[in-house]
Amino acid sequence: MSAAKEIKYFLLNNLLTRVIFHVLNIYTKTLRVRFEGTEKLQKHLENGGRVIISSWHQRFFGGFFLPQIFKWSPCIMISQSRDGEFISRVVSHIGWMPVRGSSSRGGKEALRVMIQGVTEHHIGGHIVDGPTGPPCVIKPGLISLARGSGAVICPGIVSYENHWMANSWDRFMIPKPFSRILFRFGPIFPVPDITNDDQFESFRKELEDNLFKEYEAADSYWKK
Repeated sequence: MSAAKEIKYFLLNNLLTRVIFHVLNIYTKTLRVRFEGTEKLQKHLENGGRVIISSWHQRFFGGFFLPQIFKWSPCIMISQSRDGEFISRVVSHIGWMPVRGSSSRGGKEALRVMIQGVTEHHIGGHIVDGPTGPPCVIKPGLISLARGSGAVICPGIVSYENHWMANSWDRFMIPKPFSRILFRFGPIFPVPDITNDDQFESFRKELEDNLFKEYEAADSYWKK
Protein backbone atom coordinates (compact mmCIF):
# COMPACT_ATOMS: atom_id res chain seq x y z
CA MET A 1 0.00 0.00 0.00
CA SER A 2 1.26 3.48 -0.86
CA ALA A 3 2.53 5.87 1.80
CA ALA A 4 -0.34 8.25 0.98
CA LYS A 5 -2.93 5.58 1.77
CA GLU A 6 -1.15 4.61 4.97
CA ILE A 7 -1.23 8.25 6.09
CA LYS A 8 -4.92 8.44 5.17
CA TYR A 9 -5.85 5.43 7.29
CA PHE A 10 -3.67 6.60 10.17
CA LEU A 11 -5.43 9.96 10.21
CA LEU A 12 -8.87 8.37 9.92
CA ASN A 13 -8.34 5.79 12.64
CA ASN A 14 -6.29 7.76 15.13
CA LEU A 15 -7.05 11.45 14.75
CA LEU A 16 -10.35 11.96 12.96
CA THR A 17 -12.55 9.26 14.50
CA ARG A 18 -13.58 11.27 17.56
CA VAL A 19 -13.91 14.46 15.53
CA ILE A 20 -16.25 12.79 13.04
CA PHE A 21 -18.24 11.23 15.88
CA HIS A 22 -18.79 14.64 17.49
CA VAL A 23 -19.73 16.20 14.14
CA LEU A 24 -22.25 13.41 13.55
CA ASN A 25 -23.57 13.85 17.07
CA ILE A 26 -24.19 17.57 16.50
CA TYR A 27 -25.66 16.92 13.06
CA THR A 28 -28.11 14.29 14.28
CA LYS A 29 -29.41 16.66 16.94
CA THR A 30 -30.89 18.72 14.10
CA LEU A 31 -32.99 15.74 12.98
CA ARG A 32 -36.51 15.15 14.28
CA VAL A 33 -37.08 11.44 14.81
CA ARG A 34 -40.42 9.72 15.31
CA PHE A 35 -40.34 6.15 16.65
CA GLU A 36 -43.10 3.61 16.14
CA GLY A 37 -43.45 0.02 17.32
CA THR A 38 -40.98 0.30 20.21
CA GLU A 39 -43.32 -1.18 22.84
CA LYS A 40 -43.36 -4.73 21.52
CA LEU A 41 -39.60 -4.75 21.08
CA GLN A 42 -38.89 -3.38 24.55
CA LYS A 43 -41.33 -5.87 26.09
CA HIS A 44 -39.64 -8.77 24.32
CA LEU A 45 -36.24 -7.66 25.64
CA GLU A 46 -37.56 -7.05 29.16
CA ASN A 47 -38.92 -10.60 29.18
CA GLY A 48 -35.44 -11.96 28.45
CA GLY A 49 -35.85 -12.38 24.70
CA ARG A 50 -33.22 -11.73 22.06
CA VAL A 51 -33.66 -9.61 18.94
CA ILE A 52 -31.89 -9.04 15.63
CA ILE A 53 -32.84 -5.66 14.13
CA SER A 54 -32.52 -5.97 10.36
CA SER A 55 -32.25 -3.27 7.72
CA TRP A 56 -31.15 -2.51 4.19
CA HIS A 57 -27.68 -1.05 3.68
CA GLN A 58 -29.26 1.96 1.96
CA ARG A 59 -30.96 3.15 5.16
CA PHE A 60 -28.64 2.12 7.99
CA PHE A 61 -27.47 5.68 8.67
CA GLY A 62 -30.79 6.35 10.41
CA GLY A 63 -30.11 3.65 12.99
CA PHE A 64 -26.63 4.80 14.04
CA PHE A 65 -27.73 6.33 17.34
CA LEU A 66 -30.15 3.62 18.53
CA PRO A 67 -27.74 2.45 21.28
CA GLN A 68 -27.62 5.91 22.84
CA ILE A 69 -31.36 6.51 22.53
CA PHE A 70 -32.46 3.18 24.01
CA LYS A 71 -29.40 2.41 26.19
CA TRP A 72 -28.69 -0.78 24.27
CA SER A 73 -25.33 -2.48 23.55
CA PRO A 74 -26.06 -4.20 20.24
CA CYS A 75 -23.52 -6.17 18.22
CA ILE A 76 -23.08 -5.44 14.52
CA MET A 77 -20.96 -7.07 11.83
CA ILE A 78 -18.60 -4.73 9.95
CA SER A 79 -16.27 -5.51 7.06
CA GLN A 80 -12.62 -6.43 7.70
CA SER A 81 -11.54 -3.81 5.16
CA ARG A 82 -9.44 -0.79 6.12
CA ASP A 83 -12.50 1.43 5.74
CA GLY A 84 -14.34 -1.01 8.02
CA GLU A 85 -11.75 -0.36 10.72
CA PHE A 86 -12.60 3.33 10.63
CA ILE A 87 -16.36 2.64 10.72
CA SER A 88 -15.84 0.26 13.65
CA ARG A 89 -14.12 2.96 15.68
CA VAL A 90 -16.87 5.50 14.97
CA VAL A 91 -19.77 3.19 15.88
CA SER A 92 -17.94 2.03 19.02
CA HIS A 93 -18.14 5.61 20.31
CA ILE A 94 -21.90 5.49 19.78
CA GLY A 95 -22.40 2.25 21.71
CA TRP A 96 -22.37 -0.46 19.06
CA MET A 97 -20.21 -3.54 19.58
CA PRO A 98 -18.53 -4.15 16.18
CA VAL A 99 -17.67 -7.66 15.06
CA ARG A 100 -15.26 -7.72 12.12
CA GLY A 101 -16.16 -9.84 9.13
CA SER A 102 -18.55 -10.15 6.20
CA SER A 103 -20.09 -12.72 3.88
CA SER A 104 -16.97 -12.58 1.71
CA ARG A 105 -14.22 -12.31 4.32
CA GLY A 106 -13.98 -13.71 7.84
CA GLY A 107 -17.66 -14.60 7.74
CA LYS A 108 -17.69 -17.86 9.72
CA GLU A 109 -15.69 -16.50 12.64
CA ALA A 110 -17.63 -13.22 12.64
CA LEU A 111 -20.92 -15.14 12.68
CA ARG A 112 -19.71 -17.19 15.65
CA VAL A 113 -18.75 -14.05 17.56
CA MET A 114 -22.02 -12.33 16.60
CA ILE A 115 -24.00 -15.31 17.90
CA GLN A 116 -22.05 -15.15 21.15
CA GLY A 117 -22.59 -11.39 21.43
CA VAL A 118 -26.33 -11.50 20.76
CA THR A 119 -26.70 -14.40 23.19
CA GLU A 120 -24.97 -12.37 25.90
CA HIS A 121 -26.33 -8.87 25.19
CA HIS A 122 -29.73 -9.94 23.80
CA ILE A 123 -29.66 -7.58 20.82
CA GLY A 124 -27.85 -7.12 17.53
CA GLY A 125 -28.13 -5.17 14.31
CA HIS A 126 -27.74 -6.77 10.90
CA ILE A 127 -27.47 -5.10 7.49
CA VAL A 128 -29.10 -7.81 5.41
CA ASP A 129 -27.66 -6.95 1.97
CA GLY A 130 -24.22 -5.65 2.97
CA PRO A 131 -21.45 -5.02 2.46
CA THR A 132 -21.60 -5.02 -1.37
CA GLY A 133 -25.06 -6.22 -2.36
CA PRO A 134 -26.91 -7.10 -4.41
CA PRO A 135 -29.18 -4.40 -2.96
CA CYS A 136 -32.39 -5.30 -1.14
CA VAL A 137 -31.64 -9.03 -1.15
CA ILE A 138 -31.50 -10.76 2.24
CA LYS A 139 -28.42 -12.94 2.56
CA PRO A 140 -28.53 -16.22 4.52
CA GLY A 141 -26.49 -14.82 7.44
CA LEU A 142 -29.52 -13.12 9.00
CA ILE A 143 -31.38 -16.38 9.52
CA SER A 144 -28.24 -18.25 10.60
CA LEU A 145 -27.53 -15.56 13.20
CA ALA A 146 -31.08 -15.62 14.56
CA ARG A 147 -31.14 -19.44 14.72
CA GLY A 148 -27.77 -19.66 16.43
CA SER A 149 -28.56 -17.05 19.08
CA GLY A 150 -32.20 -17.97 19.67
CA ALA A 151 -33.26 -14.46 18.62
CA VAL A 152 -36.31 -13.19 16.80
CA ILE A 153 -35.93 -10.98 13.73
CA CYS A 154 -37.38 -7.46 13.76
CA PRO A 155 -37.15 -5.13 10.73
CA GLY A 156 -35.77 -1.70 11.59
CA ILE A 157 -37.42 0.52 9.00
CA VAL A 158 -36.05 4.02 8.37
CA SER A 159 -37.59 6.66 6.13
CA TYR A 160 -36.41 10.24 5.61
CA GLU A 161 -38.64 13.19 4.75
CA ASN A 162 -35.76 14.84 2.86
CA HIS A 163 -32.50 13.17 1.93
CA TRP A 164 -29.49 13.05 -0.33
CA MET A 165 -28.89 9.87 -2.36
CA ALA A 166 -25.41 8.67 -3.24
CA ASN A 167 -24.45 7.27 -6.64
CA SER A 168 -23.41 3.96 -5.09
CA TRP A 169 -24.43 0.32 -5.48
CA ASP A 170 -27.09 0.68 -2.76
CA ARG A 171 -28.17 4.28 -3.52
CA PHE A 172 -27.20 5.15 0.05
CA MET A 173 -29.42 7.76 1.71
CA ILE A 174 -28.39 10.51 4.13
CA PRO A 175 -31.07 12.71 5.72
CA LYS A 176 -30.72 16.43 5.17
CA PRO A 177 -30.21 18.62 8.25
CA PHE A 178 -33.47 19.47 10.07
CA SER A 179 -35.29 16.74 8.19
CA ARG A 180 -37.87 14.52 9.86
CA ILE A 181 -37.11 10.81 10.19
CA LEU A 182 -39.50 7.92 10.78
CA PHE A 183 -37.98 4.88 12.51
CA ARG A 184 -40.47 2.03 12.68
CA PHE A 185 -39.85 -1.35 14.29
CA GLY A 186 -41.72 -3.86 12.16
CA PRO A 187 -43.33 -7.19 13.10
CA ILE A 188 -41.36 -9.72 15.09
CA PHE A 189 -40.46 -12.93 13.24
CA PRO A 190 -39.52 -16.01 15.30
CA VAL A 191 -37.36 -18.38 13.27
CA PRO A 192 -39.40 -21.51 12.45
CA ASP A 193 -38.11 -25.05 12.50
CA ILE A 194 -36.20 -25.38 9.24
CA THR A 195 -35.18 -28.83 8.03
CA ASN A 196 -34.36 -28.29 4.35
CA ASP A 197 -33.23 -25.71 1.80
CA ASP A 198 -36.74 -25.08 0.48
CA GLN A 199 -38.00 -24.11 3.93
CA PHE A 200 -34.96 -21.88 4.47
CA GLU A 201 -35.55 -20.09 1.16
CA SER A 202 -39.27 -19.74 1.86
CA PHE A 203 -38.61 -18.01 5.18
CA ARG A 204 -35.86 -15.84 3.66
CA LYS A 205 -38.27 -14.72 0.93
CA GLU A 206 -40.98 -14.01 3.52
CA LEU A 207 -38.61 -11.72 5.41
CA GLU A 208 -37.48 -10.02 2.21
CA ASP A 209 -41.05 -9.41 1.01
CA ASN A 210 -41.92 -7.95 4.40
CA LEU A 211 -38.99 -5.54 4.25
CA PHE A 212 -40.15 -4.25 0.85
CA LYS A 213 -43.67 -3.83 2.21
CA GLU A 214 -42.54 -2.07 5.40
CA TYR A 215 -40.20 0.34 3.60
CA GLU A 216 -42.92 1.20 1.08
CA ALA A 217 -45.40 1.88 3.89
CA ALA A 218 -42.88 4.03 5.77
CA ASP A 219 -42.04 6.09 2.68
CA SER A 220 -45.74 6.74 2.08
CA TYR A 221 -45.93 8.31 5.57
CA TRP A 222 -44.67 11.63 4.14
CA LYS A 223 -47.47 11.73 1.55
CA LYS A 224 -50.20 12.06 4.17
